[in-house]
Amino acid sequence: MAEVKGSIEVIVLKQDKLQEELSSHLDKLVLQSATEAIQARGVFTIGLSGGSLIKALSEVLKVKSADIKWDNWRVFFCDERHVPLDDEASTYGEYKKALFDHVPLPDKNIFRIDPTTELEVAAKGYRDKLESVFGKNLPEFDLLLLGMGPDGHTCSLFPQHQGLDESKEWIIPITNSPKPPPNRITMTYPVLNNSKHTAIVTTGSSKADALKRCIKPDKPDDVLPAGLVKAKLVSWLVDEAAYSACK
Repeated sequence: MAEVKGSIEVIVLKQDKLQEELSSHLDKLVLQSATEAIQARGVFTIGLSGGSLIKALSEVLKVKSADIKWDNWRVFFCDERHVPLDDEASTYGEYKKALFDHVPLPDKNIFRIDPTTELEVAAKGYRDKLESVFGKNLPEFDLLLLGMGPDGHTCSLFPQHQGLDESKEWIIPITNSPKPPPNRITMTYPVLNNSKHTAIVTTGSSKADALKRCIKPDKPDDVLPAGLVKAKLVSWLVDEAAYSACK
């Protein structure tokens, strides 16, 4: 079932076929975006997020690995914890174990932070890495894959927290995340909202109230951070439990 609202698409996945349907949608979404981008420009740019998305996405891409033009991919992270790359809290580290170690994606095409530097230096360095691919203009990703927490946060943009009003910087350091670990870097709305296509994967009843405040708020002031993502096309991939408050 899909409900389209202008540039927002809400796809409700059946609870009893959740993993199957999520995998199918991720398969179509990622591979179609990659094919179109590579045909048009020779490069596919994607931003990844952590959490439950890691396992679901990695399983899909490993199965289809032989059909993927990995040399043409440029992989970034929508946010990252300022921890060693082999730390279990590192989004890059978890993708490395689940995906990168199993597919022929060139290491030079994976853009990760340098956690050995100070947080502010790491944030600036990550902007430099964006510029190495996108130039000086505001990055326009082919696809960003995001998640949403029960409080409505996405990336490391939390309710009533620093960064929500950032309108110039592409990447900012976060020093007091309400969710551990406290030190992180994150993409900001200027980058998130300039993406050609953004998918936000949200599952579980614990996120039902937050999802309603993002896609069917009672009033504008109710909208939570994930609901402020306004890319050219936003696809919400949600299960019936998460969507329960929106009916």
